[in-house]
Amino acid sequence: MSFESLFYPDTIAVIGASRKLKTVGNDIVKNLVYQGFSGMVYPINPKADELYGKRVYANVLDAPSDIDLAVIAVPAPSVVDSVKQAHQKGARAAVVISAGCKEIGNDALEYELTITCQERNMLLVGPNCLGVINPKIRMNASFANLMPAKGNIAFISQSGALCTAVLDYAKDLGIGFSKFMSIGNKASMDELRLLKYFAEDPETKVIALYVEQLKNAPEIIHVVQNLSRSKNPKPVILLKSGKTEAGAGAIASHTGSLSGGDAAYSALFDQAGMIRASSVAELFNLAQMFSKNELKPVHNVTIITNAGGPGVLTTDVIVDQGLSLAQLTDDTVQKLKDFLPFAASTHNPVDILGDAVAERYQKTLEIVAQDANTEAIIVLLTPQSMTEIEETARAIIEVHQNTDIPIVVSFMGRETVAPGVQLLKEADIVTTAFPEPAAKALACFGRFVRMSTKPISTPLAYQDVNKGKVAAIFGKAEKEGKTAFPEAEAIEILKAYNFPLLETAFAKTADEAFRIAQSIGDERTTFAMKIVSPDILHKSDVGGVMLNIAKADVAQKFNDMMKTVAHNTPQARLEGVLLVEMAPQNGIEVILGVNKESELGTMIMFGLGGIYVEVLKDICFGFAPLTREDAIRMINSLRSSALFKGVRGQKSSDQEKMIECIGRLSQLVQDFPQIVELDINPLLVLPEGQGAKVLDARMMIETLS
Repeated sequence: MSFESLFYPDTIAVIGASRKLKTVGNDIVKNLVYQGFSGMVYPINPKADELYGKRVYANVLDAPSDIDLAVIAVPAPSVVDSVKQAHQKGARAAVVISAGCKEIGNDALEYELTITCQERNMLLVGPNCLGVINPKIRMNASFANLMPAKGNIAFISQSGALCTAVLDYAKDLGIGFSKFMSIGNKASMDELRLLKYFAEDPETKVIALYVEQLKNAPEIIHVVQNLSRSKNPKPVILLKSGKTEAGAGAIASHTGSLSGGDAAYSALFDQAGMIRASSVAELFNLAQMFSKNELKPVHNVTIITNAGGPGVLTTDVIVDQGLSLAQLTDDTVQKLKDFLPFAASTHNPVDILGDAVAERYQKTLEIVAQDANTEAIIVLLTPQSMTEIEETARAIIEVHQNTDIPIVVSFMGRETVAPGVQLLKEADIVTTAFPEPAAKALACFGRFVRMSTKPISTPLAYQDVNKGKVAAIFGKAEKEGKTAFPEAEAIEILKAYNFPLLETAFAKTADEAFRIAQSIGDERTTFAMKIVSPDILHKSDVGGVMLNIAKADVAQKFNDMMKTVAHNTPQARLEGVLLVEMAPQNGIEVILGVNKESELGTMIMFGLGGIYVEVLKDICFGFAPLTREDAIRMINSLRSSALFKGVRGQKSSDQEKMIECIGRLSQLVQDFPQIVELDINPLLVLPEGQGAKVLDARMMIETLS
């Protein structure tokens, strides 16, 4: 398949061209003809002769030459035939504007369209999309009425309606695009395929997306990590809708109940290194930051302002975002003192006072731009009676042209400062309406640059696992139609993957439990006893957990538990108990879990565990396979991560064993993708060097045929 036919066609057929104004088929032809596309345009309509000076053909097969791209805007039932005819005429790409497929429940038609294009090795964009724009060749093969400026940002949107608003907004910002497209239903062309293309596209420096749903998180992570850590890193900035939680039905595991809503996407973006914007405005603040500056380290920022209040506000955001105020050198401070008024502040933030004219701004900028400790500059301006708006903008432009330090400018206001802001935009200087977005954009820029220099880690893997044993357990379950594995059986699976476990044994009778207890540990050893039942998920709720049982009391406690649980859950099948050596008392309880997202992949959860996990919800997620870097990120991202470093004289926790347990779980679910839910709760993490212990576990696999 050739993306050349999609983005750089010489000949385009518009199948469904219409004579009626304000219709999709009419606007597409008008855009191609009047907005400067230099290639051939063949309108196709059996009921017309001419449209916008172009001869109209009754059928695409009647066109005088082969075509590269077919833009299809016919009623849905005619789409497949149109694609077939376009292919007969040489088309290697089709943009299907037509609606009426999967979005209204017509899955069969969309499937037929997809297969038709696949069989003919044709690229398919859509259906139900706005179209494709390539400003470099003045090709507006869409029904958006604006031709954006040429630039280095590739924009991809699942929503066509948002595209038109974005085009208008980008025009106001002075932002240009390398490619601009709506992908609609994503029957074939989706974000992943386009990320791979734009990774190699020399016209594209920044990739911006609006997404509603994604698929195949592990592959997206792989592509984006390679993209952002390549020789010429490209940031991927996105706006994702649907952050609120949606009902997901009854989910038995802690991990399943906590992984709904936006958690999966947040995990994907963090792990891949994608930059998430919270609004369209922020998306383009970030996009212009990356578009207009060369990638270089940014941490120490200098603020130049003509008003103290905005300078303080900006300082707060800089610190909050993890940046620092640059410590200006003594030489810089002295040079500033030599010409600034006595009342000015010559330390960062540099307050050049409300009566600052353009010359004062320019001289201050020139000095600060030479400061050895300054890696970026934010210039603030509030319009006052003596402020020279346009002259100050020109002064900033002159300094900007002679330095490679990123400069972000906020002329605060609207109508009064508009002429100066327009000059800055035309000079490709990053501008924001207020200072806080400027600081956030710089912080994001700096984080990306730091990340882009790190090597990509390989997934955690261990050789001391017994994959065959787990395969046999699951094979037996398949024959029996079994999907749930309560603790006793889940522990056996974890044991095969060498998780750190307590001494554990299953007993069917009180006498058997007593004999087992005598064989473990010494006289001081005590035990936990847990009911074993395929019908009971949360054992403590029904009296199915007892702790600190002495060896001599094991038989009596067995009988007591059976009686209590049978009374509380009379329908449950009681198979016996799990006798477990009591855990040490000097650890921190965490949770490890698994939840399989049907289209995204398998997520690993790590967080503060125990009985309060769903109350505190101090958790994070990552998609398998996980690397050491991922595991460390997950551990450190918890609000309670300071607990692992030791507080009030306690020893720090065994981080290496936490990393290992996360890695072993990642390997287990990679080896056995039929695992859909799993909880290890709690995993007791002991002080450094003492390891960890799995205290409880349960597992579910997909229904097997």
